[in-house]
Amino acid sequence: QVQLVESGGGSVQAGGSLRLSCAASGFTYSEYCMAWFRQAPGKKREWVASLLPDGSTSYKHSLKGRFTISGDNAKNTLYLQIHALKIEDTAVYYCAAGRQSGPNCIISYMGPGTDVSVSS
Repeated sequence: QVQLVESGGGSVQAGGSLRLSCAASGFTYSEYCMAWFRQAPGKKREWVASLLPDGSTSYKHSLKGRFTISGDNAKNTLYLQIHALKIEDTAVYYCAAGRQSGPNCIISYMGPGTDVSVSS
C-alpha cells in the first residue's frame, strides 16, 4: 500500500525558511520520480518541482532559486526547502510519486498535504 505523508508545514513570517518532508512507503522509492505540488486558497493545484530517479531536478520557472527539491533514498524521504518565503507561497503542499516518462514524471500517487501559511 503506497503511502506519502508530508510534514514540516506551519506558520512562518515572510522572508523565513521552511523544509517540508515527505515520508514514502509501499513502493520502491528509488525507482520512482517524485514531485511537489501546491494549492493556494481559491486557486488550482500547481506543480512546484520534480526529482527524477537519476537525481535530475526541474522547477516551476517562477520558483526556481527559492525552492530546492531533494531526496534521501536511504530514508525513502523527499524534501522541499523553501527560502525567502512570500505571502503568495501560502498553500497546501502535496508530495507526489510516479513513473518517469522521458523528462516528465507521470503522477500516480499523492499525499494528503501539509499547510504552509506565510504572514507579513
